[in-house]
Amino acid sequence: MTQQSNSAVTDESSAVTCATCKACCCKLEVMLMGDDDVPEEFTVQDQWGGWVMLRLEDRWCAALDRKTMLCTIYERRPFICREYQAGDSDCLDERKQLSLPVPADMVPD
Repeated sequence: MTQQSNSAVTDESSAVTCATCKACCCKLEVMLMGDDDVPEEFTVQDQWGGWVMLRLEDRWCAALDRKTMLCTIYERRPFICREYQAGDSDCLDERKQLSLPVPADMVPD
């Protein structure tokens, strides 16, 4: 492997999936769209009047099960969450910012 400047790069050759991730996407602010069907107890109005997913004091999404690190409303998750793909460039960028490992085979040359 070529030496990378990012210490989060690993030599492991394993894809990042929702099952193997540390749910870093669940720390991002998620704006809700008009068609989203998220249970009301997981939403809050932001300072600009828009609706977003509620985040708890630990800054994780309120719909995230902290023991399993899986979404408790997966079938009703917001559009943005449906579009966010584990292992894509946005996911890998978030993992790097949080100093989480990025598999070496997923780092662009």
